[in-house]
Amino acid sequence: MTFSKYIIHHLDLSTGLEPIQDVRDPAHYCVFWYKSIPLGEAYFFFKLPITPRQFWEQCIKAISPALCQYAFRRGIVTEPVPVLEPDPVQIRKVCEQVLDEVHPRDLTQSCDVSVVICTRNRAHYLKNCLERLQYQYCKPAEIIVVDNASLTEDTRQVAEAFQVRYIREDIPGLDVARNTGARAAKGSVVAYTDDDTQPDRYWIYRISETFRNPAIAAMTGLVIAASLETEAEVIFERFWPFNRGYLQKIFDDNFFRAYLHNGPPVWEIGAGANMAFRKDIFEEVGYFDERLDVGAAGCSGDSELWYRALACGFNIQYNPLAVVYHSHRDSIPGLQKQLYSYMRGFTVAILIQYQRFGHRGNLQHLFKVLPPYYLSLLKKGFPRYHFQYKTLFSELRGILSGIIYYLRHRNTDSKIYSNDAF
Repeated sequence: MTFSKYIIHHLDLSTGLEPIQDVRDPAHYCVFWYKSIPLGEAYFFFKLPITPRQFWEQCIKAISPALCQYAFRRGIVTEPVPVLEPDPVQIRKVCEQVLDEVHPRDLTQSCDVSVVICTRNRAHYLKNCLERLQYQYCKPAEIIVVDNASLTEDTRQVAEAFQVRYIREDIPGLDVARNTGARAAKGSVVAYTDDDTQPDRYWIYRISETFRNPAIAAMTGLVIAASLETEAEVIFERFWPFNRGYLQKIFDDNFFRAYLHNGPPVWEIGAGANMAFRKDIFEEVGYFDERLDVGAAGCSGDSELWYRALACGFNIQYNPLAVVYHSHRDSIPGLQKQLYSYMRGFTVAILIQYQRFGHRGNLQHLFKVLPPYYLSLLKKGFPRYHFQYKTLFSELRGILSGIIYYLRHRNTDSKIYSNDAF
């Protein structure tokens, strides 16, 4: 596969939109919405112009699974898929029938949600994120900026300009900063996003809505690429996406036990760039494991905490209605460094999970599943290792480094149960 820059289109099916047919830019990434509801996505690569019918057929293929799920939940249809024709007027009518009640109607002025943004030396990203948070339809109870040992005063100045809470955390580490934010939060729900995201205007509302279900202890949401203009951005989105799709999912004890033999794939639950927890869950299962920080193990503190929550019997929901847009690494060296950290942290997290719970499926995944998977990638990418294979050796180095790090630090205090008053 070769690289092409993708033009991103966000298409609202409630309007009289026209099909994408511009062959001057051959690669297009289309996200289909109905008002505030994301329904699906499609990649188009035009070697030749396509007809409107072909475009709408791809639209129907993209949105049908989500539309079907919403329809069944409302008891509207009994067939497997709502009947759709490649006609925008008919598609809009079906969407209106199925989805109008899903669009927010009972918007409140504020929600009992504390937003935590952990940041370090990236004031320009933070400014963009805070600007988007100003336009939330439902205001959070508070926004907390945790400045994780930035080298300048820029982060403090941005936080003060937006009149949000500013907390300085001098110990470097994302999970250290996350824990600082969780302990400081006053809301009953703690929502996390990264400084390089742009939250959708309904983000806070959808988070609050999710926790109306008392059975949900934590949640993740949909992460959509903000840009697909560089090779690194396209590689990440196609092969390492934060995007977990457009169907709502519940991760519970049934999910956890079904995968114990090979290690539950908790990384499929979502991304730390868009997640939230009931604050009291930290009292039940502990805080983020600070051994999994960037600069230490690498990352994966979020997925390890999801694993812990599931192992303790709690439920996690993936809700694609809660949307943020994420700026991916835009250079190959930056992506290689990121994926090295991902695989290093992933490896350490798996070993910590085995150490903590004794679930042998974690070892099975690391030593029986991953080796043949990476061997197949080495064969496929040989000899040039272009496009997605450019990061392959960084990933392998990350796995090896993670094993070494764990062996050196397996007896280190994880500090996950520390709960000093802030």
